[in-house]
Amino acid sequence: MATRTLPPGDGNIENVALKAALEERYLAYALSTIMHRALPDARDGLKPVHRRILHAMRQLRLDPGQGFKKSARVVGDVIGKFHPHGDQSVYDALVRLAQDFAQRYPLVDGQGNFGNVDGDNAAAMRYTEARLTETARLLLDGIDEDAVDFRPTYDGSEEEPAVLPAAFPNLLANGSQGIAVGMATSIPPHNAAELLDAALYLVEHPNALAVDLLKFVPGPDFPTGGVLVDDPVGVAEAYATGRGAFRVRARWHKEETGRGTYVVVVTEIPYGVAKSRLIEKIAELLTDKKLPLLNDIRDESAEDIRVVLEPRARTVDAEVLMESLFKLTELEARVSLNMNVLVRGQIPKVLSLAEALREWLDHRREVLLRRSNYRLEQIAHRLEVLGGYLIAYLNLDEVIRIIREEDEPKQELMRTFELSDVQAEAILNMRLRSLRRLEEMEIRKEHDALTKEQEGLNKLVGSEGAQWKAISKEIRETRKIYGPDTAIGKRRTTFAAVVELGEEAFAEALVEREPITVVVSQKGWIRALKGHVADVSNLQFKTDDAVGHAFFAETTSKLMVFASNGRFYTLEASKLPGGRGHGEPIRLMIDLDQEAEIVSVFTHQPARKLLVASKQGRGFVVAEDDCLATTRKGKQVLVTDPPDAALAVRFVDGDWVAVIGENRKLLLFPVAQVPEMTRGRGVRLQRYREGGLSDLKVFPIADGLTWQDSSGRTWTVTELLDWQSERATAGRLPPKGFPRTNTFS
Repeated sequence: MATRTLPPGDGNIENVALKAALEERYLAYALSTIMHRALPDARDGLKPVHRRILHAMRQLRLDPGQGFKKSARVVGDVIGKFHPHGDQSVYDALVRLAQDFAQRYPLVDGQGNFGNVDGDNAAAMRYTEARLTETARLLLDGIDEDAVDFRPTYDGSEEEPAVLPAAFPNLLANGSQGIAVGMATSIPPHNAAELLDAALYLVEHPNALAVDLLKFVPGPDFPTGGVLVDDPVGVAEAYATGRGAFRVRARWHKEETGRGTYVVVVTEIPYGVAKSRLIEKIAELLTDKKLPLLNDIRDESAEDIRVVLEPRARTVDAEVLMESLFKLTELEARVSLNMNVLVRGQIPKVLSLAEALREWLDHRREVLLRRSNYRLEQIAHRLEVLGGYLIAYLNLDEVIRIIREEDEPKQELMRTFELSDVQAEAILNMRLRSLRRLEEMEIRKEHDALTKEQEGLNKLVGSEGAQWKAISKEIRETRKIYGPDTAIGKRRTTFAAVVELGEEAFAEALVEREPITVVVSQKGWIRALKGHVADVSNLQFKTDDAVGHAFFAETTSKLMVFASNGRFYTLEASKLPGGRGHGEPIRLMIDLDQEAEIVSVFTHQPARKLLVASKQGRGFVVAEDDCLATTRKGKQVLVTDPPDAALAVRFVDGDWVAVIGENRKLLLFPVAQVPEMTRGRGVRLQRYREGGLSDLKVFPIADGLTWQDSSGRTWTVTELLDWQSERATAGRLPPKGFPRTNTFS
């Protein structure tokens, strides 16, 4: 039997439940991750590693405008003094701070290869150099003036700042990403000038809500540009709750390449998308034939992004092409918003836009007070020293005697002149060569200036209104650096509304646009001839059948079929049978009742208006777009009850309506007297004692009324006053020469 060996130690073993031990240790790990690694501080917007990098670079005197130092030197100082983790993780954090495509306002000025938007890694730290940027200087400004608390480092040998003074709204301006245990943060970058304007408004209106700040901060501003296509209501809700997402699309434009061909050029891609990965995925989809509208993709980028997309055919609409790519590729991306941050460096909390700016403003006020108190202490100390200098100047001979002759000159000076310890020490430490400059006027001048400054600082510390006024002044000075008229402050991400295209648009784009001639026989057989055929008299039809309708169209056209049941049906021209045979019955393509007849067939034109009428002489104007049907059953527009039925549909391409009844009475009235509806029975167009409507026409009154007689001759009458009247009146007999068929053509 094996013997049990006790672990080394004093022999005292404490029994602990495994569940309790795991819970305790995992909770400690989770808190460490949340507090010291993953979540940024709401005040300076930095995680500990980034804060330590900036502090170490400041200690190395890598200020803006100064010389660069090797990144390896910076990383070495960070991991040696402040951050006991791997050098590669620290270098990766430093690299990200220097990438102008990752940071809206970079905090590190890098020299060398710091990676690119393609997704390539930076060079090794021994090859790159770094220094601080002006933005980083603003974050550190005042750190030597007791503006923030310092805490011991991990080994107690150094001190590090718990937070930076942050004269720049870094949390929202540069954003942050992080995954902790049980929580995460995701804050996109924003425009600094807009944030500063919102902060100024918040100073004047402390109770302002996130919705009030949207007029200053309409949305994120990504370093890579792009176009935001979100609903403003969704944006407002995201900023009010601190949670949401933004849709950002690539920026593109169309370039003509001659002979009717074109290419689409993408110049900006969504934030966080690596260009090389984007192109690879599009190429894979192209190979798998999942992008039928795209023919080729190529990368012509140099310093600026230029990705060229070649459509499959010149007839493919650029908008439709890009909409298909937005749906299937990373040319459209969703950037999440989860403003989960550490409030006062201790409490994880999801903040709204207004709360996040308020945390920064409150921090700035605290920094202002601490710096003011620090300066007051310095002034008090200096005034005390100047008072001693003044006494020494006025009693210079006695001071020199005491110093030369007394065994304890400090104590004697303090006793003789009633000096403080500080004043006596200052006099004793004064160099002899300073005596020649120790003039009373200079001392009093400096004393007065410091006294005046002291009074101003005391008023500032004692007045909250003065404090916010000073903070507003600081914010305005910062805004000058990042204003919209500056290169770094100009907004890069713009806004646009999404034009939602239906499946029909994508289906049309797959069809080659070619001219056709649509022929419909009197018995409802339809076919499509290639090209525009002007003479269809030689076409063959079935027995007892003849041409009914013939018109020009294109393979991408939609055809509108109006039936006697008052329904409109929609057909795709690309799906029509060819012209070699007799075609196919329209009834096989739509669900048309047996008793219903086809009244008219024509090509759909968006935004056009139609006049529909029934046999009983009722009708109305309807927008053609409202007549499009999405199913085989069609769309009911004109409502009729048997024996009434739909008789005619006419394009509203004039300002007057001519109607003629079966009683051979002609009536003219303005189109404006006919109401526009989407569905219904309509209004009476002409009054009949017996019979009903025979035909109608819409025409411009200035051109006169035209018709064709049975011989094919065209008649035009311009003197029409005798037949003009109000809608729903009886009318009069038509002019001489009007066809006996009571039709206009």
